[in-house]
Order: sequence, then structure tokens, then C-alpha cells
Amino acid sequence: MASMDPRFFTLSDVAQILNLSEPTVYAMARSGELPAVKFGARGVWRVDRDELEAFIDEQKARTRAFIEQHPLTVRDG
Repeated sequence: MASMDPRFFTLSDVAQILNLSEPTVYAMARSGELPAVKFGARGVWRVDRDELEAFIDEQKARTRAFIEQHPLTVRDG
């Protein structure tokens, strides 16, 4: 049987994917910056794969806009 890609990632998975610390990813989820959902009575956090991809795309767009608004100058380099 072919393996299926998971629909939801743990915060630990997301931390690995984004090469960030788990506390950073938790803070992003808790603040709403990173779309995440809580499941069960204990409130286990999960991030939908599609939402993570959209979040990454949004961060890329924000980075491009930042670079355009703040071009590197000789003084910076």
C-alpha cells in the first residue's frame, strides 16, 4: 500500500520543516500568525499541510516586499 502524506503536522514537525525551534513555532501558532488547530481535551496543536504551504508562500511574499522597500545599499554590505 502506498503511504499517504499526512494532512496535519505536529508543531514539532513544523519546527523541523521550517528549521525553527519548537517554542518559536508554538508562539506563532498561539498568536495566530501560523494557522493551527487544537484537537481533543488536552488541546493538541496541529497544522494543516495546505495552511502551512500557504503560510510559507505568504512569508515569501512578505520577504520580497521587505526587500523591495528596503534595498541593500553599499553601506549595508
